[in-house]
Amino acid sequence: MPRPPLLPVALLLLALPGCQAVLTETTSTLAGITGASIASGVGADPAVTTGIGLGVQALGRAGLQYAERRTHRAEQDRIAAAAGPLPVGGTAAWKTNHTIPVEPNERGQVAVSRLISTGPLECKEIVFSIEDREAKSFFLAAICRDGERWKWASAEPATERWGSLQ
Repeated sequence: MPRPPLLPVALLLLALPGCQAVLTETTSTLAGITGASIASGVGADPAVTTGIGLGVQALGRAGLQYAERRTHRAEQDRIAAAAGPLPVGGTAAWKTNHTIPVEPNERGQVAVSRLISTGPLECKEIVFSIEDREAKSFFLAAICRDGERWKWASAEPATERWGSLQ
């Protein structure tokens, strides 16, 4: 019986934004199928088959986590870019448009609450919101100027928002 092509199935699943649990489980399942295919192709014994399956599954999970980190960094960069030029008390809108839809596009407001430092190390404290259909969530972070750009500079306030995958 011919096997279905895995690449079109994987690409179809990537087109489903916001289905984090489905994406995680699908990555795991596709990795298991791929590992089993590799193992049966080399005619391996059960121990080798298990090792190949676990290795492919770990590789698939690492790839998904890498895509999530890139998505989070892009979102953080958008928020920092919107807040950077604002004065203390200023507000601006921000939104994401992810190239790889690992997570849904989001939007919200950002406000500069205070200057943390000026001069060669210019940093600001910001408050930003995430708006969805049900409610707004608010978070506190810091951004700093890096040449002409503003970059995310805090880890701990983002932990609740993005988990350990910053």
